[in-house]
Amino acid sequence: MRKTSAGTRFTPRLRAAVVAILIAGTSGTTLAASPASAAPSTDTTQFKGVNWADPRDNFADDPIVLSGLSTSDSYAQTYAKASRIISAFRANLGANTVRLPINPYTANGSYWKSYRGVIDAASDKGFKVIVSYWEGTGTRKDGFIDDTATYWPMWNTVVKAYKNDKHVYFEPMNEPHGYTDTEWADIAAKWLETYPSVPRNRVFVSGAGYNDHVTSVCADPRLKGTYLSLHHYGFWKEYATYDQWVADLKVRIGDCANRTVADEFGAPMTTGFDYNKPDVSNNFVNYVQAVTDTFRELKMGSVYWPGLRTDDTYTLQTLTGDPARPWLATTNQSGADRLAWAWGRGKPVQR
Repeated sequence: MRKTSAGTRFTPRLRAAVVAILIAGTSGTTLAASPASAAPSTDTTQFKGVNWADPRDNFADDPIVLSGLSTSDSYAQTYAKASRIISAFRANLGANTVRLPINPYTANGSYWKSYRGVIDAASDKGFKVIVSYWEGTGTRKDGFIDDTATYWPMWNTVVKAYKNDKHVYFEPMNEPHGYTDTEWADIAAKWLETYPSVPRNRVFVSGAGYNDHVTSVCADPRLKGTYLSLHHYGFWKEYATYDQWVADLKVRIGDCANRTVADEFGAPMTTGFDYNKPDVSNNFVNYVQAVTDTFRELKMGSVYWPGLRTDDTYTLQTLTGDPARPWLATTNQSGADRLAWAWGRGKPVQR
């Protein structure tokens, strides 16, 4: 799920799915709290991260090219650029985690050799790397795996390359909203059965729908021992108070906070909003303050969307300097401050 409002980007089918999610969020019928399965840790605060994205939003029918990179870059060039960008995420934000997209065009084709430079650079710098599958665009952007005949070879390639790298984590699919809760849990269980050599505490099972609730996957005993990934966005509501945002987030998590990482959440960062001061009239200020307070309270890790994406008003970092030797600048210091607060540093908002 991205920043653009559902009404302007989604097809009628997807719009209906979003409406169903929002109805469920207010009624509590499908998002009710469920008992947590055994967790890989007592909390997930070790994940302090950002997403690094393709300017096209990672939905692509060709190789994914992250902001600041190029398909013409060699492995060495990609590694060098990525090393600087990863270092900037750490220097500017205090991040230790990056979430990266893949698709079959990226992993099954010639660009894989270069793209590995991003994963390797991040791992070499001690970053946790969450590698997640994104579906295609256009008619393929429907919440289903595009083609199982290329999906499994993609994961074969990625798992073979990184199953022994303790810094790399695997997320079988981003926002599997085409499937019912049960269908998605079946696919996630199949992924685990297919790759038994991958430790379960290095797998992120997406919440059902748009990663919008983790209660159903948390309750499935077949997924025991995995992390769960949650997405949560302020544009899902035209307006909500701080307390309403806290309640909305908590019902989507249920009793599963000790396994859950919010690996996408975000708000406008290039529009001048001040997230360090209360503003009850501003939905996004209420949202950012509510979710970052809640992540800290529940000892949940979080991965901001996006840390870097060219021409995205939500981006918390922007490219600066020589494109061959990139660095990053922060677009909204108050947004960075709230992220630091979620991660256990900084100061609370004075209310």
